[in-house]
Amino acid sequence: MDIDIELRSPDEAHAVFGSQDRHLRLLKERFDVRVVARNGMLKLSGDEGAVSGAESAIRRLLDRVRAKPPVTAATVERLVWGGSGEAGTGPGAVAGGEDGADAPIEGFRARTPGQKLYLDAMRDHELVFAIGPAGTGKTFLAVLKAVEHLKKGDVRKIVLCRPAVEAGERLGFLPGDFQAKINPYLRPLYDALHEILDYETVKKYLEMEVIEIVPLAYMRGRTLNHAFIILDEAQNTTREQMKMFLTRMGSGSRIVVTGDVTQTDLPAGKASGLVHVHRLLKGVEGIAVIELRKSDIVRHPLVWKILRAYEHDERQATHAATERHEDREPAAAAGTAEEAG
Repeated sequence: MDIDIELRSPDEAHAVFGSQDRHLRLLKERFDVRVVARNGMLKLSGDEGAVSGAESAIRRLLDRVRAKPPVTAATVERLVWGGSGEAGTGPGAVAGGEDGADAPIEGFRARTPGQKLYLDAMRDHELVFAIGPAGTGKTFLAVLKAVEHLKKGDVRKIVLCRPAVEAGERLGFLPGDFQAKINPYLRPLYDALHEILDYETVKKYLEMEVIEIVPLAYMRGRTLNHAFIILDEAQNTTREQMKMFLTRMGSGSRIVVTGDVTQTDLPAGKASGLVHVHRLLKGVEGIAVIELRKSDIVRHPLVWKILRAYEHDERQATHAATERHEDREPAAAAGTAEEAG
């Protein structure tokens, strides 16, 4: 995909390029796009989602430049990495701007094209799967949408759940009873709620069971009507658990399932229910499957760099393993030929 952006003056070009093209390098790194500047035009080339994200960042920067406030290096970094340049808007969305008209709750909206697709899917579908890397706002935006539906009266309660799967550490070593042991696994869901609602409202909703935060195991046998149900970290479910969860859906309910298939904590040999259901239900009418990418990461910029480094390391390991396998095959074939002789 190619997109051309017109730069009206040398000042605009300098603001977009940065000193010694620093901003252009930042755009290439953030979105993995090709950037070419020529004759007052900026040409972006690459994957459609990445190009759309880079274009959005450049247009935000140009809007800022044309409004005449001073543009600092920190401002550019915030704009390029998905923010508005303003503080205090939460980790998964950004306030202000004409695009804020589609905000599910005042003060929040999507930061990236992928997040916009995700919010639209939750608006238009009763069952949504959101799959993508850490930092793309999967959990935050799902909770945001759940609170919106609750406030509008579309649902009567919110149910947030996670599988309590050990990530290399044993639950038994934690102090306290079972509830105390599983609370750390549910903490990210509490964190998302407190970003959106004030402490007293969250406390009231929890006490009245308008909001429930429970381990996945507690869902068995329930039928949930008029509820917004979120399954977080779904890559850590088995096929049987995923089937059990999805069949809890009752009349007037909505379900959002989120997960990162690259970070599974299941025991070796156990297939992920999220990977299976993604293959099973993708393309089924009435169900939306949103695949977020690295270009949708809105956490600290270093998160994107860390994920890229891990991916590079995994590619190198795979390449090395393939080379070792290919080296062994000719040797084995030679041995067979000698025996036959």
